[in-house]
Amino acid sequence: MRVGQEIQALPRSARLNIASTPEVGVTRGAVLQALRTMLADSGVESFATDARLLLCAAVGLRHADFISNPERALNEAALARLAPLAARRAAREPLSRILARREFWGLSLAISPAVLDPRPDTETLVEAVVGQFASRRAEPLRILDLGAGSGAILCALLTEFGAATGVAVDLSAPAAAQARANLAACGLAARARVAVGCWGRAIRGPFDVVVSNPPYIPSGEIGDLEREVRDHDPALALDGGRDGLDAYRAIGGELGALLAPGGRFFLEVGAGQAEDAMAILRANGLTGMATRADLSGVARVVGGCAAACGETSEGPACGAESEAAECTPRRMPLGGERKKD
Repeated sequence: MRVGQEIQALPRSARLNIASTPEVGVTRGAVLQALRTMLADSGVESFATDARLLLCAAVGLRHADFISNPERALNEAALARLAPLAARRAAREPLSRILARREFWGLSLAISPAVLDPRPDTETLVEAVVGQFASRRAEPLRILDLGAGSGAILCALLTEFGAATGVAVDLSAPAAAQARANLAACGLAARARVAVGCWGRAIRGPFDVVVSNPPYIPSGEIGDLEREVRDHDPALALDGGRDGLDAYRAIGGELGALLAPGGRFFLEVGAGQAEDAMAILRANGLTGMATRADLSGVARVVGGCAAACGETSEGPACGAESEAAECTPRRMPLGGERKKD
């Protein structure tokens, strides 16, 4: 390749200009730098990390291999594989969608267009459950994940609680299939069951833990989301109704019948929704309310129980500070992960 040669498959607004030398050709380092520049010019905030991961994926390299030999030349086949991947990321398709995988709670999970892309903020919900049930790790807990999507939350919890069993429920059959595949890939299929259904209507309790990351974006705000979310996450997994709280109304009416004595629920909420969600849950007879904040300080999880459960100022349900809609396809989640606030 000559200096400045361009991969013409990329958009004109984001061409990948790659420098080469007659002696070596196009090196890994040169391609990485060009890819960083292209992604940065396209408005990708995580351009440095994404460039490295895209290059490693296209070439089939581990990060350590790339670091140890950045001056090694890339062949035409590797560049041909990289070009369409780079173009997709420049067009603001999420890296996880391009690679069809997402790491969550240390697990590598497959994702598809049918499910929401698991976000790191949802690990706050897993942390809340692990903290609350730390003394019961060896018990055969029963866990229910409502609106499970990819199964990320249930996979994480069954990994943490080795004697537990779990049920994942989703209205979408393709989402349920994705959850089933991820549970199997993580070696958890023998302890899990996946069902297609509307929240907990077809499920019989009791469960020690009920978790959910339902859709909570107000319908009128979906068009204002970042392109990575708006254009690539399923609308069914985002739309929480007019005020974003439809799912909490539906789930709130079912939790009392689903929870075992001493059982607790943990629900992810959007920024600024915790108080309203707790009010809905209290109106359904739930108690012991608490919240848990994510790393940004946003109250991300609301928890509680179905009967008096010894709430304290520390917030028993989440280890943090204290304190029914019809089921229609438009309102049901296809994934159990964070939505963009």
